[in-house]
Amino acid sequence: MNLRGIVLSAILLAAWPLTAREKTDVLVMKNGDRLTCEIKSLSADVLYISLDYALGTVSINWFEVDHLESNQLFVVKTQDGEVYSGTLSMPKRDSARPASIEVINEPGEKLVLERDQIAKMDQSFENWWHRFNGSVGLGAIYNKGNQSTQYDLSTDVNYPRERWSASVAYNSTLSSNKGASASSRNQIDASAQRLLRWNLWYYTGLASFLQSSEQGINLQSTFGGGVGRYLKNTNHTSISVAGGFAFQRINYQQNIVVAPGQNVASGWVNTQAKLFQFDRTNLTVAASLLPALSDPGRVHFNLNTSYYVKIWGDFRFNITFYGSWDSHPPPGLSGSDYGTSTGLNWTFGNR
Repeated sequence: MNLRGIVLSAILLAAWPLTAREKTDVLVMKNGDRLTCEIKSLSADVLYISLDYALGTVSINWFEVDHLESNQLFVVKTQDGEVYSGTLSMPKRDSARPASIEVINEPGEKLVLERDQIAKMDQSFENWWHRFNGSVGLGAIYNKGNQSTQYDLSTDVNYPRERWSASVAYNSTLSSNKGASASSRNQIDASAQRLLRWNLWYYTGLASFLQSSEQGINLQSTFGGGVGRYLKNTNHTSISVAGGFAFQRINYQQNIVVAPGQNVASGWVNTQAKLFQFDRTNLTVAASLLPALSDPGRVHFNLNTSYYVKIWGDFRFNITFYGSWDSHPPPGLSGSDYGTSTGLNWTFGNR
């Protein structure tokens, strides 16, 4: 089985056991509607729930909820970087007081947070396999005029915990034209981060693997880490910047050009931005700059951008732009590889 098939199988196996818990949470809306449901998560002012009588995930306007009760454990993250874990209670209120959420931890301690303070909320399951969130995307383009075909596969899995998280993403593109050699690009990015004692600060590590026939790269392995900070962390916007050091090992395709493997020590600057719009669209931008320390003047730059539009239930339409650049490639090889793709995306877990 090729790499593309292995990764897709692994993602589907991870999603397979994600059975929902019992639907015993209670939501009461401002108009008096009462819903018995499973609260899944909160993001971008959208409360995601599931109902016994509705297919897929249902989206609720967070500010239309009057009060709620749940015995399920949740991880609650605030805009100033604090993280809390416990069951939830949102008492019925009069119009004079701002809405608040009570987070009750295992010792029975109660913490009261204003509704506007909460940036994100996720279920905290006892079984580790229930904690995975992720997506699988597929796309294809065919043109009869020049007999060109392009296939795209994108997958990602995230494992969130109270003060740390880990994620893996895989992106693959295969293009072929009549009378020309097929072009392929495969990229795997793995990262983990843990919050520090100071609000909004974290340390992070990464591992990235890139294959690009356009750049003649057989395998480019990157390992690095550093310290980062969230510049903005609200229910609609998340922007973070991290900096540190990285090491790269680049093996080139010897059948294209005589280019020995290269070891490069680099600085590392990474930025991520996520913009959310109520239950319909979101934009994610991830960029990494690696100025070489062992080869002054050489710079690697990587960019991945995705724009999603919700279609129905757990399905979204996505447009992505990917690219990788090398300012000093070996003679005879291209210094860049970039492109766009579109397709359908299916999400699982608490998304």
